Amino acid sequence: MASSNRNPAPSPAAGVGEESTPPGKTETLPTKAIYASAKLVQPMKPISQIKQHACSFALYGHDLSRQLEIDIFLSRRNNDFLQCAVYDSDKPSARLIGVEYIISAPLLERLPPEEQRLWHSHAYELKAGQWVHPRVPELIETKEVENLARTYGKFWCTWQVDRGDRLPMGAPALMMSPQGASAGKVRMELVKKRDERLGISSEELKESRVEISEPEWIHPNADYWKQHGKGFAVDVVPTEMKRIAPFP
Repeated sequence: MASSNRNPAPSPAAGVGEESTPPGKTETLPTKAIYASAKLVQPMKPISQIKQHACSFALYGHDLSRQLEIDIFLSRRNNDFLQCAVYDSDKPSARLIGVEYIISAPLLERLPPEEQRLWHSHAYELKAGQWVHPRVPELIETKEVENLARTYGKFWCTWQVDRGDRLPMGAPALMMSPQGASAGKVRMELVKKRDERLGISSEELKESRVEISEPEWIHPNADYWKQHGKGFAVDVVPTEMKRIAPFP
């Protein structure tokens, strides 16, 4: 199995429209009661650290023509590192489609070159008004945009919903950030649809962010496809299991 464009099979792995929801029976009252009771007594400490919601777009690293609108829920661990849950919408029924890690430029510089190639820059995405923070006051959003414009992300998509998958199928796919280069531009119909739903204008946001400072340079190993015209795909292959644990 690979992080490819090929639709998974057999049914009910794939579907469209209403049939794109995960297969399974409707949640029963006893199950709802169990989860409601657990919610009352179990502290959800990691989840409660999520403090911010952003909406943006992502492109498959092995096929930039496949593009998604994504909702990102961010948890900041410190000033240089964030961890994010990525969904396909902000609705209660949203599907968890992956995870993104965000690091500062100094942290990226400390990574080995083969690791740096898996990361994408955020400067263009933010300056272009494509990364937005719905319902956040402008003053607060401007400050956060300044912070994030100097960061890099690594986003693994684990559920290729645009392919029609009703369940998370196959290997994870490495995603890229929108860029100014022609191959990395988000389709205008996607941006327009998102803007209309949120009641915003990406073009107006772009104009308002002109004065926001951006990195003096983007690390040449990030956005690997821009320099080399190649992406990365994950293949799942059989391997021999280690049957003897190494000595500590």
